[in-house]
Amino acid sequence: MELSRRKMCCYMQFCCFMLIGCFISQICASSDAIFYEPFDESFEGSWIVSEKEDYSGNHIGEWKHSKSEGHDDYGLLVSDKARKYAIVKELEKPVELKDGTIVLQYEVRLQNGLECGGAYLKYLRPQEAGWTAKGFDNESPYSIMFGPDKCGATNKVHFILKHKNPKSGEYVEHHLKFPPSVPSDKLTHVYTAVIKPDNELVILIDGEEKKKANFLSSEDFEPALIPAKTIPDPDDKKPEDWDERAKIPDPEATKPDDWDEDAPMEILDEEAEKPEGWLDNEPEEIDDPEAVKPEDWDDEEDGEWEAPQIENPKCESAPGCGEWRRPLKRNPAYKGKWHAPLIDNPAYKGIWKPREIPNPDYFELEKPNFEPIAAIGIEIWTMQDGILFDNILIASDEKTAAEIRDTTWKPKFKVEEEKQKAEERSAGLDGLKGIQKAVFDVLYKIADLPFLGDHKVKVLELIEKAETQPNITIGVIVSIIVVIFSILLKLLFGGKKAAPKVNVVPEKKEEGEASNTGEGEGEGEEEKTEGEVGAAPRRRTRRET
Repeated sequence: MELSRRKMCCYMQFCCFMLIGCFISQICASSDAIFYEPFDESFEGSWIVSEKEDYSGNHIGEWKHSKSEGHDDYGLLVSDKARKYAIVKELEKPVELKDGTIVLQYEVRLQNGLECGGAYLKYLRPQEAGWTAKGFDNESPYSIMFGPDKCGATNKVHFILKHKNPKSGEYVEHHLKFPPSVPSDKLTHVYTAVIKPDNELVILIDGEEKKKANFLSSEDFEPALIPAKTIPDPDDKKPEDWDERAKIPDPEATKPDDWDEDAPMEILDEEAEKPEGWLDNEPEEIDDPEAVKPEDWDDEEDGEWEAPQIENPKCESAPGCGEWRRPLKRNPAYKGKWHAPLIDNPAYKGIWKPREIPNPDYFELEKPNFEPIAAIGIEIWTMQDGILFDNILIASDEKTAAEIRDTTWKPKFKVEEEKQKAEERSAGLDGLKGIQKAVFDVLYKIADLPFLGDHKVKVLELIEKAETQPNITIGVIVSIIVVIFSILLKLLFGGKKAAPKVNVVPEKKEEGEASNTGEGEGEGEEEKTEGEVGAAPRRRTRRET
């Protein structure tokens, strides 16, 4: 009995030491947390909902203190579809960004996906005198905007810095170039932006580095924080005798005597023979013998009734019906219109550019002039509900952000991930879905490659289309490979090579090619119109052989 009491006493002491250790570690971890909102308690009274007109009445979206699906953890929930939302939390003291490291981090879960809408935060700078939290709207000035945004061709994790131009005094939005894409699932994800004193910015998603940039680099922000030293002279004009043509038609070239520009592209195939069994006297289509004139048909108003046409059953077993005509074949004598071959232009001076002059708006900058963060706001318009914000953090240490990720986000994410895998297995889609998800994860990583440049939007459009139509995934992958291969070739070889000295022969369209397309569209519209007004079917035009 005495031994049992001693064991119990040792166990209680051990638990106390563990609790004290956890408490001390939590204090140490939170010492670098400048602001932390876990939404364990109701947000009412602490976070202020905007009372501006755009966010009230029929436009208002209701914020709710709600549990994340499948968890006991609470967050701030966007509860209605197709609504505008605005809510703000004023900080007790503005957070300075100019000295030391600052980490901005928060979790968001798109419980119903995100087709069109934002899930980003705005870190507001100190507002003008008289501003109140109830007046928060999209015009409220911010220092940084950070987080997911997806709609149409837009699919990015924004990072926008509003920076004050030291010469003009105006605030300019500087957008991070080639930002990472938004994860395409419905799991909880944590977004982190690390602002370092050496002007470096690091974007992490789920603790994994997705983008590294420098605030002062023109390669990383658009427009650049530091303007170009020189600009094109707006008053400089191209000389009238400036020749930009690298190639010109050879003035000494003459058309060969045997070049016939009037020869047709196609001629009748004289060797063709009519197939045996061709039914010359049978039409391709006949009146439908089962068709009956409608009782309410008025010949005076509707015209003479004609039975609709059907395929001639006799033609099904025959090689063809109606008048047989010889097919066309390519004319071996066809050469098209003659053009003189191109030669190097002796007067070529290159592509003209205006001369460069010193930029009057140029300034030097050692560090960005970050505005303090006085409040955190969520101001979004979204077509989806179920967006849950949680664990909003401002810290002065990356370790603190990592610890909060590990203790708050990671356990939830693992549970959600396992649940998703179980659902896929129960639906019999585990193998296929797993492969598809892996493929799309790789495709989204490819879309984040910086060298894609302006092609990124097109690549993202292809990926999103493939997600909604899995049957075209292979085609999309091929298309993306072609795009990347083309860009690599351009980077390696510097664009197209000069054209060799050849005769340029433009290819003519086959007779009737363009007109057939137009006629087909016109017929489709006409048939649709007739169907809409309820007219009885008329005799259709005979199909061309």
